[in-house]
Formats: sequence, structure tokens, C-alpha cells
Amino acid sequence: MPKLPPDGLPRYRLLTGKDDATFCRRVSEALDLGYQLYGSPAATFNGEHVVVAQAIIWPESVS
Repeated sequence: MPKLPPDGLPRYRLLTGKDDATFCRRVSEALDLGYQLYGSPAATFNGEHVVVAQAIIWPESVS
């Protein structure tokens, strides 16, 4: 696995969005790139819809 994420992406990312299939695809795409989930997801209601957040990190490379 590369030492750094592809395309200049940061090692830590917090993905947020409406709780729908689009958000789930974004998380899945990040996992496919090699990111790992970091912590539990969070959810809140903004008066219109549920908003979710999931932290992801690029794994440390093992030497």
C-alpha cells in the first residue's frame, strides 16, 4: 500500500452528508481506495433530514 493517499488527499478525512445512498457510496469509495474507518459514525437531525459523519484515516505503512 502506498505511504500516502492517492490524488493528494489528506490522511485524515471527515465525510459528512445526508444519510442516503450517495453518502454510503462516498464512504465505500474511500474504503476501496485503502482508507480505514476511524471511530464510530455520528448522526444528527437538522430539522429536515438525518445528517451523518464518518471519520476515515489512511493506514500507517508498515516498514
